[in-house]
Order: sequence, then C-alpha cells, then structure tokens
Amino acid sequence: EDNICIRAGHHCAEPLMDVLGVAATSRASMYIYNEEADIDALIDGLAKSQSIFGT
Repeated sequence: EDNICIRAGHHCAEPLMDVLGVAATSRASMYIYNEEADIDALIDGLAKSQSIFGT
C-alpha cells in the first residue's frame, strides 16, 4: 500500500534483546539509492503505524 519494506525480528541480537526484555524490533535500512521522498514515506508510515497501534 505504501511501498515501505522493513524487517522485524531479532536481527542477530537475541541475547541482548533478552537482557533488555524486548521480544522483537523492526529495522529499516537506508542506502545511497534512497531519496528524500523515501525517507519522508518512511516517516509518514511510522506516524500511520503509531496512530493504529499506539506508542
């Protein structure tokens, strides 16, 4: 719908996440091919997710 892809899970940091009491995280990756519009879309998507799921 919004053409945003992120990765969710442990990200090879499960022991640290256990210590911190975090079940999972989400990660977005940027690279030289991303444009400012891509970053704006990610920020808008985060705001949309927050309005749906809360903080």
